[in-house]
Amino acid sequence: MELIIVTGLSGAGKTQAINCLEDLGYYCIDNMPPALIKNFIELTSRGKTAVEKAALVVDVRGGEFFSDAKESLMDLRKLEIEYKIIFLEADEKVLIRRYNETRRTHPLSERGSAEDGIRKEVELLSEIRKMADYVIDTSNMKSSRLMAEVRSIIDTEKNGETFTLNIKSFGYKYGIPLDADFVFDMRFIPNPFYVPTLKPLSGNNKKVQEFVMKHEESQAFLDTVSTMIKAMIPCYVREGKYHLNIAFGCTGGHHRSVTMANIFAEKLKAEGMRITLEHRDL
Repeated sequence: MELIIVTGLSGAGKTQAINCLEDLGYYCIDNMPPALIKNFIELTSRGKTAVEKAALVVDVRGGEFFSDAKESLMDLRKLEIEYKIIFLEADEKVLIRRYNETRRTHPLSERGSAEDGIRKEVELLSEIRKMADYVIDTSNMKSSRLMAEVRSIIDTEKNGETFTLNIKSFGYKYGIPLDADFVFDMRFIPNPFYVPTLKPLSGNNKKVQEFVMKHEESQAFLDTVSTMIKAMIPCYVREGKYHLNIAFGCTGGHHRSVTMANIFAEKLKAEGMRITLEHRDL
């Protein structure tokens, strides 16, 4: 059986994640007591009713049933039952705002204080988080983006690939992308905007790319950043992070940032890496 455990902080998006997995054909159960996972697997592995893939939400709503979550999950590994853990989290201020908007009570809050409940939950889930295969921070995510992240995990598992670089270009005049892990400023490179024949074009055009990359500092930057990112990826994988968001910015997001994002994506894709590419302000 293909088994996925969805867990994490209350209000971080576990409901949206499990809904996405259900749409992908997973047999889903919300608020599953960890001690019953083994029984569930035995029950659903019999005869004609065998379940090929399942997703279970395990979290602090289980109360006393959740207290032995770590031990129950470790026991599954001892029995050679394979599973992946997706852990959802978000910034404390974001979670508080979400609870205020929905007017719901945090499962661990005393006297209705979401802040106290969130901090207790972070502590209770700290060991489970360390066990997670994938950690998703939903602080700046809309539901559609979270679902795309979950689908990306499933695709990654199926294709046997373990890491994705999400590369984006942007213009500083429109603001820095909030989800960026790394932001690189391309404004140190001479600007094609001031070349009359290149101004109406974009970094998707070969002439613009040749102009940007003909400068020695541009090539030096590309080589340095490529080496640095490739060296850091194994460290991120070790910490349970399966993707990295890299943003290249210039003034308007049309020429230098687009060129560097394109060239960087091509370079690492040629080296066998899984890449997504977006030009936000083009």
